[in-house]
Amino acid sequence: MKLFKLIAPALIAILFSISVKGQQKATDFLSIPGPVQFDNASWRLNWSSHPNANYYKQEYLTPGEQADKYKRMLMIDYIAGSYAVKDIAGIKLNELKKLKETNPIVQFQMYENNGEIILDFLLSANDNKGSVAIIERNIYRYRSITDSSGNPGIVLFGLSERGYAPDIEKFLTDLKSNIQTSLNAVAAFNIPQVNLKNK
Repeated sequence: MKLFKLIAPALIAILFSISVKGQQKATDFLSIPGPVQFDNASWRLNWSSHPNANYYKQEYLTPGEQADKYKRMLMIDYIAGSYAVKDIAGIKLNELKKLKETNPIVQFQMYENNGEIILDFLLSANDNKGSVAIIERNIYRYRSITDSSGNPGIVLFGLSERGYAPDIEKFLTDLKSNIQTSLNAVAAFNIPQVNLKNK
């Protein structure tokens, strides 16, 4: 699998967005029993959002991790409705393609299996001096499911892994040596049943 890097100063706001999230107790909108067990670790719900009528976002961290400078984070997003996996994943894919138009070194990898799609991509962001401040590898797995009430939707199970300056080179070296490990873990994860909870 090829790694790719996106160096764009504007992305620093996106990559640091978690640090400005509210610190109020997260609501488990999806009613997912916790802690979530993934990759031999326990992950607890840290932040959640219900930005519109059919979209839910939940983020999980292991004990000791901080939202504004995490090393690994899990995401479980849910879009309620009759959507095709390829259409929802295609939104992110088109975003990456658009970014590549202004940065030819951007690359990404997509996998399809049994109706699911996995996007594996790497982003980087510069600080205000133009030096790389963050490297972020993301693995997004999209799957069509039926919630506990029998309603259709798309779940995104994602893993985000970050390296920070001045340890960028070590992060990339470790990533290259273990690039398949995280991908396999995301692909093998047993996505839990979704049971929507009102705001």
